[in-house]
Amino acid sequence: MAVIFESTIKADGIGGWYIELKDTEDGRVAICKDLQEYEEKIEELGADYGGHIDEVRWNQDTDVTPMMLDEIRLQMAAIREKIEEEKGEFITPTGIIKDEK
Repeated sequence: MAVIFESTIKADGIGGWYIELKDTEDGRVAICKDLQEYEEKIEELGADYGGHIDEVRWNQDTDVTPMMLDEIRLQMAAIREKIEEEKGEFITPTGIIKDEK
């Protein structure tokens, strides 16, 4: 069984955004008003699978603006940078392949 979550960015109707997080295995849905809440909810849902999540599929509604996406990308990049700094290693592929010779 692959553990797959769907994350859909949605406009809140008043100029902001939120993320709908769905566990595709059992259909549970969490509404996350910001990335901090998203992080908490994905950990909470993932705990049922021993913290192992195989894939997170990202989607966006048609009314989500490029400005909203940029805001989310910048916040996610800052979070990733903080995690990498704490771990002392990259957590995402960089596309750089080291020659082991």
